[in-house]
Amino acid sequence: MSTLKFKTTIKCSGCLANVTPHLDAAEGIAKWEVDILNPNKILTVETAGASEAEVIAVVEKAGYTAEKVS
Repeated sequence: MSTLKFKTTIKCSGCLANVTPHLDAAEGIAKWEVDILNPNKILTVETAGASEAEVIAVVEKAGYTAEKVS
């Protein structure tokens, strides 16, 4: 299992409510959380096989953007 971090446009609890069903249903994502208090709105994902591109695609499908950070 690896951990990926992304800068996102997920800003508030309403945004979290919108993206939750998408991330929860995604194959290969074991656990995730968004730090909405961080200015970069960091999404941390523990993957069980999902690639960086797959996580970005799920976030974009929900209507938000995600950009990999180191």
